[in-house]
Amino acid sequence: MEVLEPASPSLWRAARTAIAGGHPDYDYTNGPIGRAVLLLAVPMVLEMLMESVFAVADVFYVSRLGADAVAVVGLTESLLTIIYTVAIGLSIGATATVARRIGERDREGAAHAAAQAITLGLVVSLAIAVIGGLFAPDLLAVMGASGAVVEMGGRYARIMLMGNASILLLFLINAILRGSGNPAAAMRTLWIANAINIVLAPVLIFGPGPLPALGVAGAAVATTTGRGLGALYAYRQLTRAGGRVPLAARHWGLDPRLMLGMIRLSAAGTLQGLIGTASWIGLVRIMASFGSAALAGYTIAIRIVLFALLPSWGMSNAAATMVGQALGAGKPERAEAAVWLAGRYNALFLGIVGLAFVIFAPLIASIFAEAGDVHRYAGDGLRVISLGFLFYGFGMVFTNAFNGAGDTWTPTWLNFTMFWLIEIPLAWALARPLGLGPHGVFVSIAVAFSLFAIAGGLLFRRGRWKRAMV
Repeated sequence: MEVLEPASPSLWRAARTAIAGGHPDYDYTNGPIGRAVLLLAVPMVLEMLMESVFAVADVFYVSRLGADAVAVVGLTESLLTIIYTVAIGLSIGATATVARRIGERDREGAAHAAAQAITLGLVVSLAIAVIGGLFAPDLLAVMGASGAVVEMGGRYARIMLMGNASILLLFLINAILRGSGNPAAAMRTLWIANAINIVLAPVLIFGPGPLPALGVAGAAVATTTGRGLGALYAYRQLTRAGGRVPLAARHWGLDPRLMLGMIRLSAAGTLQGLIGTASWIGLVRIMASFGSAALAGYTIAIRIVLFALLPSWGMSNAAATMVGQALGAGKPERAEAAVWLAGRYNALFLGIVGLAFVIFAPLIASIFAEAGDVHRYAGDGLRVISLGFLFYGFGMVFTNAFNGAGDTWTPTWLNFTMFWLIEIPLAWALARPLGLGPHGVFVSIAVAFSLFAIAGGLLFRRGRWKRAMV
């Protein structure tokens, strides 16, 4: 029987050691499950917090250049959403495959899988770079950019799209590191990338002293450079002697069968992300019909909620690694116990955050909006959506547990059912025929995510994920 060790001071000391990279050979398929989950989760939580800094830093600096510059960043980010979705899909396949091989004690197989995943990422990034290099200004125009925005942002969009390999490889190699059980290296990668971006961005944007001011294009150069050097650091962790995934020249021979398997997993993972991302567009369309104040309040509330949920994705990523490695070791019961424990940790954290949001919603909203309709809508959205935070904690863990097992279609169908067949129709019905307005949209989000967690839990209990082939 697996040991469910509670969170004790010794565990937290071990977690601090994990942040410093002091557990390079820890076996996550044996020993107390609580210790294993925390050793994985703490660096992953910090990694996800770092991920959010990129966009915050860029917008902070670029906002000094005016509204058109901010519009350039916003529109380009909309284009990059497709790249992020593809990167996440590829990462799901890489994490599941590498974690399974590590659990099987097959480090050579894990390294071979890592090489095939990176090769796939490079092929995809090359295709995107060609399209972005040729059509970046046209893509901005298609997104609705004005002539002034296209003129200002053409170089920015071209640099970001042509440098998309830095995004794909950063996501992908960090996923490999997490799947292998080395989350501290993935965390340090984001620290390095962010530090470089934060230092370079103001220098390249504003050109202090004799240096030329590149304007908004400088932000693209800084971000791409930071991510690129971060990806190189992460790759170095794969090739260093004694690493968990000892990547070497012999692993780069093309393996079409393995690549097809990864494409199968990644395609479902990408579709999963697209379904979820596209559903937000439907909600925005409904909310926009109530005017700019309602839409602004919705935007503020969602940004705050997503920022609060970022640490929970770290815990969910830990569950994915635990599941993949435990299944590889032939211990499905350990995988199941780890998921329920991670879910409880997540629910506890989000429950506390949700309670704070319910109590202090108007105060938090006032940081982003002055008193008035925008503030009222933002506060209402924050309070209503946070009522489902306890459920969200479990739902996020179930999603990544399925993905970590290689059962990528279950969360894909859950996304489609809950967000397209329930959330969007419910949002429209509550907002329009039933007359709840924007409040009804917020209620639909809380209901859909709560139902997602309940349905995910029932499907997880059925156990079909234990038989997924990777």
